[in-house]
Amino acid sequence: MDFITSIKNKKNISAKCSGYLILVFLVILSWAVFKILSPENFGSPTNLLSYFQASLIATTGAVGFYFVMVMGMFDFSIGANIMLSAIVGSVFAGRLGMGYFGLILGCVLTGTVVGFLNGFFYVNLRIPSMIVTTGLALIYESVANYIAGGVEQTLASELRIFGRMPGDIILALIAFITAYLILNYTKIGTYTYAIGSNEFVAKNMGINVKKYKVIAFIISGAFLGVMSILTISYGSSMVAVTGMASMSRNFIPTMGCFFGLAFKKYGMPLQAIIIGEFVINIIFFGFIALGAPTAIQDVITGITLLIIITLTTKVNKGEIVK
Repeated sequence: MDFITSIKNKKNISAKCSGYLILVFLVILSWAVFKILSPENFGSPTNLLSYFQASLIATTGAVGFYFVMVMGMFDFSIGANIMLSAIVGSVFAGRLGMGYFGLILGCVLTGTVVGFLNGFFYVNLRIPSMIVTTGLALIYESVANYIAGGVEQTLASELRIFGRMPGDIILALIAFITAYLILNYTKIGTYTYAIGSNEFVAKNMGINVKKYKVIAFIISGAFLGVMSILTISYGSSMVAVTGMASMSRNFIPTMGCFFGLAFKKYGMPLQAIIIGEFVINIIFFGFIALGAPTAIQDVITGITLLIIITLTTKVNKGEIVK
Protein backbone atom coordinates (compact mmCIF):
# COMPACT_ATOMS: atom_id res chain seq x y z
CA MET A 1 0.00 0.00 0.00
CA ASP A 2 2.83 2.38 0.85
CA PHE A 3 4.46 1.59 -2.50
CA ILE A 4 1.23 2.29 -4.41
CA THR A 5 0.66 5.50 -2.45
CA SER A 6 4.23 6.58 -3.23
CA ILE A 7 3.67 6.02 -6.96
CA LYS A 8 0.41 8.00 -6.87
CA ASN A 9 2.11 10.87 -5.04
CA LYS A 10 4.91 10.93 -7.60
CA LYS A 11 2.37 11.02 -10.44
CA ASN A 12 0.51 13.89 -8.77
CA ILE A 13 3.74 15.84 -8.31
CA SER A 14 4.72 15.18 -11.92
CA ALA A 15 1.29 16.33 -13.15
CA LYS A 16 1.47 19.53 -11.12
CA CYS A 17 4.96 20.26 -12.44
CA SER A 18 3.67 19.83 -15.99
CA GLY A 19 0.76 22.15 -15.25
CA TYR A 20 2.98 24.83 -13.78
CA LEU A 21 5.38 24.61 -16.73
CA ILE A 22 2.51 25.16 -19.17
CA LEU A 23 1.20 28.14 -17.21
CA VAL A 24 4.65 29.71 -16.87
CA PHE A 25 5.14 29.23 -20.60
CA LEU A 26 1.84 31.06 -21.27
CA VAL A 27 2.93 33.94 -19.04
CA ILE A 28 6.32 34.25 -20.77
CA LEU A 29 4.81 33.88 -24.24
CA SER A 30 2.11 36.52 -23.72
CA TRP A 31 4.66 38.90 -22.15
CA ALA A 32 7.23 38.33 -24.91
CA VAL A 33 4.80 38.92 -27.78
CA PHE A 34 3.68 42.33 -26.51
CA LYS A 35 7.15 43.27 -25.28
CA ILE A 36 8.44 42.81 -28.82
CA LEU A 37 5.53 44.75 -30.32
CA SER A 38 5.66 47.57 -27.76
CA PRO A 39 9.05 47.53 -25.99
CA GLU A 40 8.89 51.09 -24.65
CA ASN A 41 5.66 51.12 -22.66
CA PHE A 42 4.93 47.50 -21.84
CA GLY A 43 6.23 44.72 -19.65
CA SER A 44 8.64 46.37 -17.22
CA PRO A 45 8.84 44.84 -13.71
CA THR A 46 6.75 47.74 -12.39
CA ASN A 47 4.20 47.21 -15.17
CA LEU A 48 4.01 43.49 -14.45
CA LEU A 49 3.33 44.16 -10.79
CA SER A 50 0.48 46.51 -11.70
CA TYR A 51 -0.91 43.90 -14.12
CA PHE A 52 -0.82 41.32 -11.35
CA GLN A 53 -2.54 43.65 -8.89
CA ALA A 54 -5.30 44.30 -11.42
CA SER A 55 -5.69 40.56 -12.03
CA LEU A 56 -6.28 39.93 -8.32
CA ILE A 57 -9.70 41.56 -8.56
CA ALA A 58 -11.16 39.07 -11.04
CA THR A 59 -9.17 36.18 -9.56
CA THR A 60 -10.85 36.62 -6.17
CA GLY A 61 -14.27 36.20 -7.73
CA ALA A 62 -13.14 33.42 -10.05
CA VAL A 63 -11.90 31.10 -7.28
CA GLY A 64 -15.36 31.27 -5.73
CA PHE A 65 -17.20 30.90 -9.04
CA TYR A 66 -15.15 27.75 -9.65
CA PHE A 67 -17.30 25.93 -7.07
CA VAL A 68 -20.31 26.55 -9.33
CA MET A 69 -18.63 25.84 -12.66
CA VAL A 70 -16.97 22.60 -11.60
CA MET A 71 -20.49 21.23 -10.94
CA GLY A 72 -21.42 22.08 -14.52
CA MET A 73 -23.58 25.08 -13.63
CA PHE A 74 -23.28 28.69 -14.76
CA ASP A 75 -24.05 32.17 -13.50
CA PHE A 76 -24.96 35.15 -15.67
CA SER A 77 -25.53 37.40 -12.67
CA ILE A 78 -21.86 37.79 -11.71
CA GLY A 79 -21.67 41.40 -12.90
CA ALA A 80 -24.98 42.31 -11.29
CA ASN A 81 -23.84 40.73 -8.03
CA ILE A 82 -20.58 42.69 -8.04
CA MET A 83 -22.38 45.93 -8.85
CA LEU A 84 -25.08 45.47 -6.20
CA SER A 85 -22.62 44.31 -3.53
CA ALA A 86 -20.25 47.23 -4.20
CA ILE A 87 -23.10 49.75 -4.00
CA VAL A 88 -24.46 48.29 -0.75
CA GLY A 89 -20.95 48.18 0.72
CA SER A 90 -20.36 51.79 -0.28
CA VAL A 91 -23.65 52.86 1.32
CA PHE A 92 -22.84 51.00 4.53
CA ALA A 93 -19.32 52.45 4.64
CA GLY A 94 -20.19 56.03 3.73
CA ARG A 95 -23.84 56.97 4.06
CA LEU A 96 -24.34 54.89 7.21
CA GLY A 97 -20.91 55.82 8.58
CA MET A 98 -19.79 52.23 9.28
CA GLY A 99 -16.35 52.59 7.68
CA TYR A 100 -14.35 49.51 6.73
CA PHE A 101 -16.62 47.25 8.78
CA GLY A 102 -19.60 48.44 6.76
CA LEU A 103 -17.73 48.07 3.46
CA ILE A 104 -16.75 44.46 4.17
CA LEU A 105 -20.07 43.53 5.77
CA GLY A 106 -22.18 45.15 3.06
CA CYS A 107 -20.24 43.64 0.16
CA VAL A 108 -19.80 40.10 1.49
CA LEU A 109 -23.29 39.83 2.99
CA THR A 110 -24.96 41.10 -0.18
CA GLY A 111 -22.88 38.78 -2.36
CA THR A 112 -23.75 35.83 -0.13
CA VAL A 113 -27.49 36.63 -0.20
CA VAL A 114 -27.40 36.94 -3.99
CA GLY A 115 -25.60 33.59 -4.18
CA PHE A 116 -28.22 31.97 -1.97
CA LEU A 117 -31.06 33.35 -4.10
CA ASN A 118 -29.37 32.06 -7.26
CA GLY A 119 -28.98 28.59 -5.80
CA PHE A 120 -32.44 28.50 -4.21
CA PHE A 121 -34.29 29.44 -7.38
CA TYR A 122 -32.11 27.20 -9.53
CA VAL A 123 -32.75 24.01 -7.59
CA ASN A 124 -36.45 24.74 -7.05
CA LEU A 125 -37.42 26.04 -10.48
CA ARG A 126 -35.56 23.17 -12.16
CA ILE A 127 -34.57 25.14 -15.24
CA PRO A 128 -31.03 25.76 -16.55
CA SER A 129 -28.90 27.94 -14.30
CA MET A 130 -28.11 30.29 -17.19
CA ILE A 131 -31.79 31.13 -17.59
CA VAL A 132 -32.43 31.53 -13.86
CA THR A 133 -29.42 33.77 -13.25
CA THR A 134 -30.12 35.87 -16.34
CA GLY A 135 -33.60 36.69 -15.04
CA LEU A 136 -32.30 37.34 -11.54
CA ALA A 137 -29.54 39.59 -12.91
CA LEU A 138 -32.21 41.97 -14.22
CA ILE A 139 -33.73 42.10 -10.73
CA TYR A 140 -30.38 42.69 -9.03
CA GLU A 141 -29.62 45.53 -11.45
CA SER A 142 -32.96 47.16 -10.65
CA VAL A 143 -32.37 46.82 -6.90
CA ALA A 144 -28.88 48.34 -7.26
CA ASN A 145 -30.29 51.24 -9.28
CA TYR A 146 -32.98 51.84 -6.65
CA ILE A 147 -30.46 51.83 -3.78
CA ALA A 148 -28.09 54.13 -5.65
CA GLY A 149 -30.93 56.46 -6.58
CA GLY A 150 -29.45 56.95 -10.02
CA VAL A 151 -26.33 58.50 -8.48
CA GLU A 152 -22.78 57.21 -8.86
CA GLN A 153 -21.63 55.73 -5.55
CA THR A 154 -18.13 56.86 -4.62
CA LEU A 155 -15.99 55.31 -1.90
CA ALA A 156 -14.19 57.88 0.26
CA SER A 157 -10.44 58.04 -0.33
CA GLU A 158 -9.71 57.09 3.30
CA LEU A 159 -11.60 53.81 2.76
CA ARG A 160 -9.65 52.55 -0.24
CA ILE A 161 -6.94 50.56 1.47
CA PHE A 162 -8.00 47.46 -0.50
CA GLY A 163 -7.37 49.27 -3.76
CA ARG A 164 -3.61 49.39 -3.29
CA MET A 165 -0.74 47.36 -1.86
CA PRO A 166 -0.54 45.65 0.52
CA GLY A 167 -4.28 45.74 1.33
CA ASP A 168 -5.40 44.22 -1.97
CA ILE A 169 -2.84 41.42 -1.83
CA ILE A 170 -3.68 40.57 1.80
CA LEU A 171 -7.43 40.41 1.10
CA ALA A 172 -6.91 38.37 -2.07
CA LEU A 173 -4.53 36.00 -0.28
CA ILE A 174 -7.08 35.40 2.49
CA ALA A 175 -9.68 34.61 -0.20
CA PHE A 176 -7.35 32.20 -2.03
CA ILE A 177 -6.36 30.33 1.12
CA THR A 178 -9.99 30.06 2.21
CA ALA A 179 -11.06 28.67 -1.18
CA TYR A 180 -8.16 26.20 -1.18
CA LEU A 181 -8.98 24.92 2.30
CA ILE A 182 -12.68 24.53 1.51
CA LEU A 183 -12.00 22.75 -1.76
CA ASN A 184 -9.32 20.37 -0.48
CA TYR A 185 -9.98 19.80 3.21
CA THR A 186 -13.74 19.91 3.78
CA LYS A 187 -16.75 17.77 2.98
CA ILE A 188 -18.05 20.60 0.79
CA GLY A 189 -15.03 20.32 -1.49
CA THR A 190 -15.27 16.52 -1.67
CA TYR A 191 -18.97 16.62 -2.53
CA THR A 192 -18.43 19.45 -5.00
CA TYR A 193 -16.07 17.30 -7.04
CA ALA A 194 -18.28 14.23 -6.64
CA ILE A 195 -21.33 16.05 -8.01
CA GLY A 196 -19.29 17.63 -10.77
CA SER A 197 -17.88 14.24 -11.82
CA ASN A 198 -21.19 12.37 -11.87
CA GLU A 199 -24.31 13.84 -10.32
CA PHE A 200 -26.30 10.60 -10.65
CA VAL A 201 -23.67 8.54 -8.82
CA ALA A 202 -23.28 11.25 -6.16
CA LYS A 203 -27.03 11.16 -5.54
CA ASN A 204 -26.98 7.36 -5.21
CA MET A 205 -24.16 7.69 -2.68
CA GLY A 206 -26.54 9.64 -0.45
CA ILE A 207 -25.21 13.13 -1.18
CA ASN A 208 -27.87 15.83 -0.97
CA VAL A 209 -27.16 17.24 -4.42
CA LYS A 210 -29.61 20.14 -4.21
CA LYS A 211 -28.18 21.26 -0.88
CA TYR A 212 -24.60 21.32 -2.12
CA LYS A 213 -25.53 23.10 -5.32
CA VAL A 214 -27.07 25.86 -3.23
CA ILE A 215 -23.94 25.89 -1.05
CA ALA A 216 -21.80 26.25 -4.19
CA PHE A 217 -23.75 29.33 -5.24
CA ILE A 218 -23.50 30.75 -1.70
CA ILE A 219 -19.72 30.30 -1.67
CA SER A 220 -19.46 31.84 -5.13
CA GLY A 221 -21.59 34.79 -4.02
CA ALA A 222 -19.47 35.40 -0.94
CA PHE A 223 -16.27 35.48 -3.00
CA LEU A 224 -17.89 37.78 -5.54
CA GLY A 225 -18.71 40.01 -2.58
CA VAL A 226 -14.99 40.10 -1.75
CA MET A 227 -14.31 40.86 -5.41
CA SER A 228 -16.70 43.82 -5.16
CA ILE A 229 -14.63 45.20 -2.27
CA LEU A 230 -11.52 45.14 -4.46
CA THR A 231 -13.46 46.49 -7.44
CA ILE A 232 -14.84 49.61 -5.79
CA SER A 233 -11.63 50.18 -3.80
CA TYR A 234 -9.54 50.01 -6.99
CA GLY A 235 -11.93 52.02 -9.16
CA SER A 236 -13.20 54.28 -6.32
CA SER A 237 -16.81 54.30 -7.55
CA MET A 238 -19.64 52.18 -8.91
CA VAL A 239 -22.46 53.15 -11.27
CA ALA A 240 -25.73 51.19 -11.27
CA VAL A 241 -26.66 50.04 -14.76
CA THR A 242 -29.71 48.26 -16.11
CA GLY A 243 -30.73 46.26 -19.19
CA MET A 244 -28.09 43.55 -18.57
CA ALA A 245 -25.26 46.07 -19.04
CA SER A 246 -23.61 44.52 -15.96
CA MET A 247 -22.87 41.37 -17.98
CA SER A 248 -19.66 42.93 -19.25
CA ARG A 249 -18.23 42.15 -15.80
CA ASN A 250 -19.01 38.43 -16.22
CA PHE A 251 -16.40 37.42 -18.70
CA ILE A 252 -13.00 37.95 -17.07
CA PRO A 253 -13.80 35.89 -13.93
CA THR A 254 -15.42 33.28 -16.19
CA MET A 255 -12.31 33.02 -18.36
CA GLY A 256 -10.24 32.48 -15.24
CA CYS A 257 -12.56 29.66 -14.21
CA PHE A 258 -12.06 27.96 -17.55
CA PHE A 259 -8.34 27.92 -16.80
CA GLY A 260 -9.22 26.19 -13.52
CA LEU A 261 -11.33 23.59 -15.30
CA ALA A 262 -8.63 22.99 -17.90
CA PHE A 263 -5.94 22.42 -15.26
CA LYS A 264 -8.09 20.40 -12.87
CA LYS A 265 -6.58 17.29 -14.40
CA TYR A 266 -3.19 18.51 -13.16
CA GLY A 267 -4.55 18.85 -9.62
CA MET A 268 -4.09 22.62 -9.50
CA PRO A 269 -7.33 24.40 -10.51
CA LEU A 270 -7.08 27.35 -8.13
CA GLN A 271 -3.43 27.96 -8.92
CA ALA A 272 -4.33 27.86 -12.62
CA ILE A 273 -7.05 30.47 -12.06
CA ILE A 274 -4.58 32.82 -10.38
CA ILE A 275 -1.95 32.50 -13.11
CA GLY A 276 -4.57 32.37 -15.87
CA GLU A 277 -6.10 35.67 -14.81
CA PHE A 278 -2.59 37.16 -14.81
CA VAL A 279 -2.13 35.97 -18.41
CA ILE A 280 -5.48 37.52 -19.38
CA ASN A 281 -4.42 40.85 -17.87
CA ILE A 282 -1.05 40.77 -19.62
CA ILE A 283 -2.88 40.38 -22.92
CA PHE A 284 -5.39 43.10 -22.01
CA PHE A 285 -2.73 45.64 -21.04
CA GLY A 286 -0.67 44.58 -24.04
CA PHE A 287 -3.41 45.73 -26.37
CA ILE A 288 -3.70 48.96 -24.43
CA ALA A 289 0.04 49.51 -24.86
CA LEU A 290 -0.39 49.00 -28.60
CA GLY A 291 -3.21 51.52 -28.65
CA ALA A 292 -5.65 48.97 -30.03
CA PRO A 293 -9.30 50.13 -30.19
CA THR A 294 -11.68 48.76 -27.57
CA ALA A 295 -13.59 46.90 -30.30
CA ILE A 296 -10.44 44.98 -31.25
CA GLN A 297 -9.78 44.13 -27.60
CA ASP A 298 -13.33 42.80 -27.27
CA VAL A 299 -12.91 40.70 -30.42
CA ILE A 300 -9.68 39.17 -29.11
CA THR A 301 -11.26 38.58 -25.70
CA GLY A 302 -14.21 36.84 -27.34
CA ILE A 303 -11.98 34.66 -29.52
CA THR A 304 -9.81 33.76 -26.54
CA LEU A 305 -12.90 32.84 -24.51
CA LEU A 306 -14.19 30.61 -27.32
CA ILE A 307 -10.83 28.86 -27.62
CA ILE A 308 -10.64 28.24 -23.88
CA ILE A 309 -14.23 26.94 -23.81
CA THR A 310 -13.54 24.65 -26.76
CA LEU A 311 -10.43 23.21 -25.12
CA THR A 312 -11.93 22.77 -21.66
CA THR A 313 -15.59 21.92 -22.19
CA LYS A 314 -16.91 18.64 -23.49
CA VAL A 315 -20.67 18.26 -23.79
CA ASN A 316 -21.89 14.76 -24.46
CA LYS A 317 -24.59 14.11 -27.04
CA GLY A 318 -28.02 14.62 -25.56
CA GLU A 319 -26.67 16.37 -22.46
CA ILE A 320 -28.68 19.30 -21.16
CA VAL A 321 -26.80 22.41 -20.09
CA LYS A 322 -27.37 23.02 -16.39
